Amino acid sequence: MAIPDSFLDELNGRLNIVDVVSSYLPLTKRGANYWGLCPFHHEKTPSFSVNESKQIFHCFGCGKGGGPVRFVMEMDGLSFPEAVRKLADQAGLRVPEDSFEDGKRRERRRRVLELNREAARFYRSMLTDPQGAEVASYIRDKRRISPKFSARFGLGAAPDAWDSLITAMRDKGYDKADLIDAGLAVAGKNGGVYDKYRNRLMLPVIDVRGDVIGFTSRVMDDSTPKYLNTPETSIFKKRSILYGLNYAKSTKRPNFILVEGNIDVITLHQAGFDNTVATMGTALTEEHVRLLERYTKELVLCYDNDAAGEDATQRAIALLKSSELGVRVLRLPKRRTADGQLVKQDADDYIKNCGPGAFEGLMNQSANSAEYRLSVVQAGFDLSQDDQRAKYLQAAAEVVAALPSPVEREIYAGRCAEAAKVSKEAVLQEVERLRKKWSRQARKQEERQNLAPARQLQPKDRGLRYANVRSALAEEGILRVVLLDAEFFQELDELTPEHFSSPLLGRTFALLRSRWEADKSVSIPALEGQLAPEELDQLTVIAQQPQARSTAREALEDCKRTILAESRRGDVHSAEDLKGLGQALKQKKGYWRMKDQ
Repeated sequence: MAIPDSFLDELNGRLNIVDVVSSYLPLTKRGANYWGLCPFHHEKTPSFSVNESKQIFHCFGCGKGGGPVRFVMEMDGLSFPEAVRKLADQAGLRVPEDSFEDGKRRERRRRVLELNREAARFYRSMLTDPQGAEVASYIRDKRRISPKFSARFGLGAAPDAWDSLITAMRDKGYDKADLIDAGLAVAGKNGGVYDKYRNRLMLPVIDVRGDVIGFTSRVMDDSTPKYLNTPETSIFKKRSILYGLNYAKSTKRPNFILVEGNIDVITLHQAGFDNTVATMGTALTEEHVRLLERYTKELVLCYDNDAAGEDATQRAIALLKSSELGVRVLRLPKRRTADGQLVKQDADDYIKNCGPGAFEGLMNQSANSAEYRLSVVQAGFDLSQDDQRAKYLQAAAEVVAALPSPVEREIYAGRCAEAAKVSKEAVLQEVERLRKKWSRQARKQEERQNLAPARQLQPKDRGLRYANVRSALAEEGILRVVLLDAEFFQELDELTPEHFSSPLLGRTFALLRSRWEADKSVSIPALEGQLAPEELDQLTVIAQQPQARSTAREALEDCKRTILAESRRGDVHSAEDLKGLGQALKQKKGYWRMKDQ
């Protein structure tokens, strides 16, 4: 390992996972554990548990788990060494020198970030150079971006040349490998390199720490692609980047506005809407939603008013449905051209054509997600026709039936009834019919799952599935006992990792025993640097299940006998056998309560 075990033990000894987690999200003590809303998936009811005595967290919803280091890795998007360094700084510890390979990785990341910053300065300087005149005119005249906001967002110009940036960066000590690593240059067929960005408006992408992590760009001629981003790297992941967040995070406004384009962000910030962000040419993702939840309580969707924008809005609403964010939709009106045609306009167009005051008015009139979805449904039907009204009510009832609150269902059922000129009772009757239908379907699905004991007893990750579930459940029991008290290893001399049917559980047993033999701490957090994320998830599922100390020895002996017997048999059990096993295990509540997986 790059970081010595002894240091990790000292760090884990100083950390309290409750303190670490509660610095990111509120926790409430309930029973032996602390509970909160999971930061890794969207939920309304807390299923995220923190066990102080075992120093682990586990979410019963999404399955993520681990110790303090894993938590910080997931929350901040850090590597294991980076998370260790962050926690060490907080604990007042100095991390020992890294290994050569890890040191090289850190140096490469540092060098890429410094190169990106130098490249941003070079592109910025080109705006006052004749080679950047076209881009400067485009920013000033076409986009009407002021010098203040051009500078604030670091706008620049990539000259229409093959090696302008390469030459400038070589003079600062960077070679072609550095430029390729940063995604600023492309390798040619003859072994040379050339600038990736040519004749383009350049927009640096800056994270919340102020680092330039990459670029997005717009071409000045008719060449393709029109927009070009930095390729995916360890520091540039489009699925989790929100352009403009470095400024929006400090807004005094009560919400965030999500738009489609980077230029839209700059235009809206210039107009006083400094709460605007955009994705990097991708649809909204769960990573984006988790990031937004850290900084705001309400999100206003402001996508283009065309078919693609409507689809993107509907997808975003569906994704945001189970989040903690309130959702509103701002619908930009279409613009009538000189020849009478109605054309779409984006946020940038609307601000230029109508001004900030009009946009503020649209913000104040923005619909919540239910109102928006019902308006989209209504637009698809001619309510003057009886058959169309019936179809509208069926479609609208599906939207209303999905609303979680009875009060909301009552309100929107009334609005649908008024639009279709029918009684509210008729709409509510259809809503209740749908809810009962969905409830029956959910019960049947649950029953089908309950009839598949093998699936319930298996890890969620397919790569970790057990070949011999009977043995694996006993192997889980062994790990629970030794995690409760490592001195039980003294009674397991005849048991070796080779007896374990699950490679993960056998390897974990070996790692924990080697730590016990070396007089080191035996815990899940102590293994975080040696296990993959999905392996940690499964081990915390195992570790969080209760094991009474009074019956630990009895459980140990039962599990040991099962593992040795199954090792000799080496067979895989049928579903019928597994069903009987599950029932037998559930009866042993005296020393072991098995939680369905």
